[in-house]
Amino acid sequence: MTIHTHLILVSAQAVPNITPVMDERFKPKNVVLLVSPDMANRAEWLEQIYTKRGIKSRSCLVKDAWDIEHISQIVLDLLTEYEEGSLALNATGGTKPMSIAAYEVFRDLHQPVFYVHPEQDRVIWLHPSKQAGQNLANRIKLPEFLQAYGATVTAQGEAFGVPADDRELTEEIITRIAYYSKALGALNYLAQQATGSLKVELNPQQSNDYFLADLIHLFAKHKRLSLEKNTLVFPTEEARFYVNGGWLEQHVWGVCLNIKIESGIQDIGRSVQVERQHQNQPVKNELDITFLKDNRLYIIECKTKRFTGKDQAGGADTLYKLDTLKDLLGGLQAKAMLISFTAPNKYDVQRAGDLRIALCSYQELPKLKEKLLTWVKH
Repeated sequence: MTIHTHLILVSAQAVPNITPVMDERFKPKNVVLLVSPDMANRAEWLEQIYTKRGIKSRSCLVKDAWDIEHISQIVLDLLTEYEEGSLALNATGGTKPMSIAAYEVFRDLHQPVFYVHPEQDRVIWLHPSKQAGQNLANRIKLPEFLQAYGATVTAQGEAFGVPADDRELTEEIITRIAYYSKALGALNYLAQQATGSLKVELNPQQSNDYFLADLIHLFAKHKRLSLEKNTLVFPTEEARFYVNGGWLEQHVWGVCLNIKIESGIQDIGRSVQVERQHQNQPVKNELDITFLKDNRLYIIECKTKRFTGKDQAGGADTLYKLDTLKDLLGGLQAKAMLISFTAPNKYDVQRAGDLRIALCSYQELPKLKEKLLTWVKH
């Protein structure tokens, strides 16, 4: 069997239509996309990826994605254009009528049909069924993956490891998180107030806070700020951002890099800025840390803001936004985690569970590595 062309059924789940063409052992020369009108944009996103990989593609419109007879005739006409055994059906996507109709035509004419297991990222042959399946290589990178869901990577942070001095600072905070927790909220607020001026004056209560003084001394020791009389001074905007919560994102980034080989992460990025179109308007989002493993997208949001009082609804807003991004940018198999130095309230814990968003916060932070490894293995 010499397969030169894949027939794919375009749907909202893009990964099964990408991974087979990324594997050199399975890569076709051509792709035909069976597309319903509501999937036209997604077909364009896929074709852009195929073109970059040197794969020729063309679309074949299905006017009614629920009319089995209509779909069967289109597929039958397509098969007459190809030599026997040269066109294989990827039956993973499309509506159920599309998948059933295409499968029946291929089976009746004894043409090859395969299915991509959505969780195992494995090709399963449906016809001929005796042919052994195979695991697909994890070759897709973040920009291509996100492009398949209509998002363009416009910028991302440096991919360097975390400097030893910064590791020492964040390890001190994380290992003594209970001690520093309240002071971190106060310092986070002060750093926010210093936006632009890079200076902020402490009030009498803050000046007499022993825990805050201890934390300020720690950041000053690592040259992220200085205390001049009663005023906090940040040497640069980068330093102010770091104190304002950037330290947690950097710590999580370092842990993710540390487990990259051990966990099988295939691509990883920090501060990944993406842009997508919604109702002909650009929508921009930034992903604190995101990575691919087994061609599945993982998104991590790092928060140092304390959601109390007037900001109590902020925890819910963060979780709902993370859930939306997870579905929009990674489909059904994507996973998300919220990492925070403050403990969530019981309502946010319940909400995260309902949305299938993992949490790691407060006194769980020293065991972040173990929690991440467990997360990516399930």
